[in-house]
Amino acid sequence: MSDRLTSPTGGWTDSTLGRTVLELERELLSTALGDVFGFELLQVGCWGPPRALLGAARTQHARWLAPDADGPGAIRCEFDALPIASASVEAVLLPHTLEYAPRPRELLREVERVLTGEGRVLVCGFSPFGPWGLRHAVSRSRFPEPCVRLFGEHRIRDWLELLGCEVESTQRYLFAPPWRHSIAPQRRRWLEQHAGRLAPPLAGAYLVKARKRVLARTPMRPVWRGAPVVVGGLVEPTSRNAA
Repeated sequence: MSDRLTSPTGGWTDSTLGRTVLELERELLSTALGDVFGFELLQVGCWGPPRALLGAARTQHARWLAPDADGPGAIRCEFDALPIASASVEAVLLPHTLEYAPRPRELLREVERVLTGEGRVLVCGFSPFGPWGLRHAVSRSRFPEPCVRLFGEHRIRDWLELLGCEVESTQRYLFAPPWRHSIAPQRRRWLEQHAGRLAPPLAGAYLVKARKRVLARTPMRPVWRGAPVVVGGLVEPTSRNAA
């Protein structure tokens, strides 16, 4: 399969900024996916070369879905109508997909539907606050290129919790400024290691990881209206159990 994109992400991930973001997210997801096991992992939406973010997946299978998905392991479908059986997938990755999906909340409902109990969902998103959000707001064209809108980290958390998912962790990243010139790897590494502690509001993106909750059901015991009567050490049947 070609590494070139034929999706709403266009060629932005091939740009200097795009490659920086993609490389950073590949590193983050290699850790975030480390405790995700099972049979099936789905990436919904394309972000970078196909399967670029799934290299660390520890599930038996990893597939990606999109309206224009193509190639081995790809499933072509609409975002809010996933052709996947309910409760059949151990993990779903949404790499900035909510930012250009036509109906993002319906997509999240579909994700919750296909997840097994205790299944994980991972959401990468650009923050509408800080330098990256400011550039998105003032840009005449989409910035980053595929993003129609940006959602705050807290809104994503609220949506997931309303769907019955428990947020396990949130990690802020992308402290490099949204400029086109490249930044030395050493400086970028220093920013990612220290800026989260020194200036967390300046983060350009976040990774939310949540788990689908399974509600425990308490078995209900039948309540008998008539109590047995003890006569001479024996139980005398009532009208209910005499029949």
